[in-house]
Amino acid sequence: MEDPVSSAAASLPAAGLLRRLAAMVYDGLLVLAVMMIVTACFLPLTGGEAVTWQSFPLLAVPYWAMLAGAIVVYFGLPWTQRGQTLGMASWRLRVQRDDGFLLTWRDVVVRLGASVLSWLPAGLGWVWALFDRERRTWHDSLSHSRVVVLPKVRKVGK
Repeated sequence: MEDPVSSAAASLPAAGLLRRLAAMVYDGLLVLAVMMIVTACFLPLTGGEAVTWQSFPLLAVPYWAMLAGAIVVYFGLPWTQRGQTLGMASWRLRVQRDDGFLLTWRDVVVRLGASVLSWLPAGLGWVWALFDRERRTWHDSLSHSRVVVLPKVRKVGK
């Protein structure tokens, strides 16, 4: 499927680390809220107790699978449809493949998995963007995607 903005999007400037981290704070709060909703759905099954491997071993696998699925859907839907989450939209950021097209679901899963690798060694995969010529993090490189800054939209009459 042809992405109508891919040709122009391929030439957009790379996003800086601080702007990306600011968007991540926004999205982090929203993901936390989604995780709380998933957890609340399990509370009637546990009598209000936390789902742990010791106390509810049969519920633990579906609970963690639902949390992981919610995170993939939170990022995957907006990334595959418009290239930005709510946090990214607030900071005029867009994630796209190296060719400028929107991410596919495969790209989303690879990017999210690779982002874990960026955090594991004390966030070194994120800090890498400060030294990379193209401002890429490890998960950008591993998923063949990049985060760009969108131009400001001029309002009519101004």
